[in-house]
Amino acid sequence: MQIIAVLALASLAWLIWQLVKAKRFTRFKRKIEDELKDKVISDIINELNETRSDLYPNNDCHQAATIFYWTQYQSRILQAALNREIIDEQWLQSTGNLRNSQHLFFIEQDKTSR
Repeated sequence: MQIIAVLALASLAWLIWQLVKAKRFTRFKRKIEDELKDKVISDIINELNETRSDLYPNNDCHQAATIFYWTQYQSRILQAALNREIIDEQWLQSTGNLRNSQHLFFIEQDKTSR
């Protein structure tokens, strides 16, 4: 009987820990949407305006398509922020989200460009 109680408590503790990890991951995804998305959009607009030429007109339609592509998923927003050096690996480590970013890239690996 005591073994069953210990196993039940261990299972309950494990489930609570999984819930805590899931809440942290959800908070990380929300942080990407709230903090990084606007920075990525403004950087994309600035880059497209600076590279405008006769060969690459970068009109409003092109800007909308580029913004849509890079902001459609949280993994793409994070990828764009890393590529454009809005954030770096040190930021991920200091906020405690390095593991969350690895998990995000893994679960959305079919959505990120390579």
